[in-house]
Amino acid sequence: MAHQLSLNVNGRAAPVSVDDPDTPLLYVLRDDLGLRGPRFGCGLGQCGACTVHVDGQAVLSCITPMSSLKPEAKIVTLEGLGSPEKLHPVQAAFIAEQAAQCGYCINGMIMQSAALLNQNRKPDEAAIRQALAGNLCRCGTHLRIVRAVQRAAQSL
Repeated sequence: MAHQLSLNVNGRAAPVSVDDPDTPLLYVLRDDLGLRGPRFGCGLGQCGACTVHVDGQAVLSCITPMSSLKPEAKIVTLEGLGSPEKLHPVQAAFIAEQAAQCGYCINGMIMQSAALLNQNRKPDEAAIRQALAGNLCRCGTHLRIVRAVQRAAQSL
């Protein structure tokens, strides 16, 4: 029997139906709502590519079952972080530093960085590296990513 839910995704009501309450949030975001920011990477919560914000906290959507979400939870994906007309400071900084290469990790890196800067407006390099340690980057743009987070922190 399908469960009807109404999520708040990127500031909008998003009615969804799930057959299994253990369905990962990632599947609902991508398959039902058509959002492509969060990526399927490992499916085990080990790469960070699926990171979204739930009530302001960075969570791994591939291992977050729908049943764990409160009805009033506010979910923000990369698409809701900023807009093409008004980029979030982290998005703008990643573009300015050319921190993206292959695109595999970039959703997770940006979403985790934004969560870090919400908690700590002036992180040092060690804090940035620690916050991003759970996000895998295969192409090696780590130095640019760190510079992008530092740039975003300066613009806040």
